[in-house]
Amino acid sequence: MVNLDDPQVYRQLDPGGMLAQLHGFPEQCRAAWQKAKDFKLPRGYAGVDKVVILGMGGSAIGGDFLRSLLLSNSKPIVFVARDYDLPAFVDDKTLVIASSYSGNTEETLSAFGQALKTGCKKLAITTGGKLREMADEAKVPAFIVEHKSSPRAALGYSLMPLIAFMQQLGFLKKAGEVEEMLAVLENALDELRETVATGSNQAKQLARKLHGRIAVIYGAGTLSDVARRWKTQINENSKAWAFYEVFPELNHNAVVGYRFPQELASKMFVVILRCPSLHLRTQLRHQITGELLEQSDIAYQVIDASGRDALSQMISLVFLGDWVSYYLAVLYQTDPTPVKPIDYLKKRLSESK
Repeated sequence: MVNLDDPQVYRQLDPGGMLAQLHGFPEQCRAAWQKAKDFKLPRGYAGVDKVVILGMGGSAIGGDFLRSLLLSNSKPIVFVARDYDLPAFVDDKTLVIASSYSGNTEETLSAFGQALKTGCKKLAITTGGKLREMADEAKVPAFIVEHKSSPRAALGYSLMPLIAFMQQLGFLKKAGEVEEMLAVLENALDELRETVATGSNQAKQLARKLHGRIAVIYGAGTLSDVARRWKTQINENSKAWAFYEVFPELNHNAVVGYRFPQELASKMFVVILRCPSLHLRTQLRHQITGELLEQSDIAYQVIDASGRDALSQMISLVFLGDWVSYYLAVLYQTDPTPVKPIDYLKKRLSESK
């Protein structure tokens, strides 16, 4: 197995520079937060009661996290649309935010084009591309991202602006929580970076356990979409199979499926994400589900979040998952940055236009 404590392996296996993106994530979040606070929305946007975020992949996950943060609020209702069509309920009290890092995501462009024909409030988040052209032509405010990376490594720019905009509209009061989150990220970087030996590095340890196995990530409440993020990062960075499930729903079906095929039991590894704010009954479900996994000889590990509030707990686990997926890519001796199957798919789709 690759020695994760050998600095040479990172120079050999990471020509795309994903390690630098991980190192820069706390500062990316800080820069995105500051820039978004300085971005002023039109006054008329204050009356919205619904927010629809159009996006795919790394450009959509920030919307998922925002929805989790706002679940306890009476408004606005947040909906993430990952498709070609605009939801039918969009009206003049809806803020539609098109989020596309490249500015050329065809599903997002299609839905945004439909939004331009309605009376909804509109906003774009992008580095440029066709989305910026459409926004400029329609005189729609556009928050321009200047950070350069793959979309999944630009989470700070898909999440922090959304939080800042919701704060500006009076739906969130997160300034103090953002500062705590940034401190949690900086502490986590010191604990997870590649120079920290495996014996003291939680991400390296978990990556070794996942190596050669299929990862199944369990989340709940505000950690449901964090589990999704772990799954997609393992897919894209590690080039590996991974799935995610959500409590309490998984206790009504997934736990019955542990038995067959029996030969897969030794090839599975379940990661259960946990934080103190989860419902007490859900925490009990964690314990009982662990017992069921043990009865089926399936390996698992419970991972606890850091931080006092929901935002810090979510992003601390996101950051841990990003590092785990990176180290797992190294163990598989694959460059974490390229996503050749997605490039192939986009090329084939473009040929059919």
